Amino acid sequence: MLSKAQVSLINSLKNKKFRKEHQLFIVEGIKSVQEFINSSYQFEAIYATEEAVTKLGKIPQNIKLELISSKDFDKITQLTHPQGVLALLKIPQNNTDASYIYAEDKHILALDNIQDPGNLGTIIRTAEWFGIRHILCSVDTVDAYNPKVVQATMGSLARVEILYIDLVAFINQYSGKKFGALLEGSSIYEVDFGHGGLIILGNEGNGISGEIINLIDEAVTIPRIGQAESLNVAVASTVFCSEITRRKS
Repeated sequence: MLSKAQVSLINSLKNKKFRKEHQLFIVEGIKSVQEFINSSYQFEAIYATEEAVTKLGKIPQNIKLELISSKDFDKITQLTHPQGVLALLKIPQNNTDASYIYAEDKHILALDNIQDPGNLGTIIRTAEWFGIRHILCSVDTVDAYNPKVVQATMGSLARVEILYIDLVAFINQYSGKKFGALLEGSSIYEVDFGHGGLIILGNEGNGISGEIINLIDEAVTIPRIGQAESLNVAVASTVFCSEITRRKS
């Protein structure tokens, strides 16, 4: 049986303030929890109903498992259609220092003030699909450990490293080429992305900030054929990742 303190703690983690205070975040759903079990993330505990725990498979002995009733699970679930499994995991302590990435000869996504949790979750999942290992986020980008972001990644957060940094300072130090996704620029289908570089994507409403635009080496646009005013940033990230991957194949 869950205590009131446990219910209060778990529900408080919907809020960034309390995630930061407790250094914990929520992962919910059988598939997503399985993905994190097989990752380097550290678990605080798994809460599951008897029916659901049989679907999880083998749980390492070092992970605390607490069987709870469906009634108790309803007190902590974040989902409209819960699967009876919720885990508390520790937020990694190394997600602010990106200096080791300066010399990496790979394509890296950089997100400038992305605000929608669904967009960030989709971008993380897209990055993993196309083999991108690192995503750099400005400090004002939505928290990757927001439950809605975690859910949207469908487990990909377990394998893609997210770093929150001073993006302007990083770009100033980064020696590779900086590509910016803008409405005006060279066609994405004609740009030479080389073997590595920074792919910068901006805020849903305002795009890339002026300060960062000034640091971009090449503005890149996805050519518009129809009348739509703009592309969703998560969709744009998919087009960029797909085109870069196509060139490598």
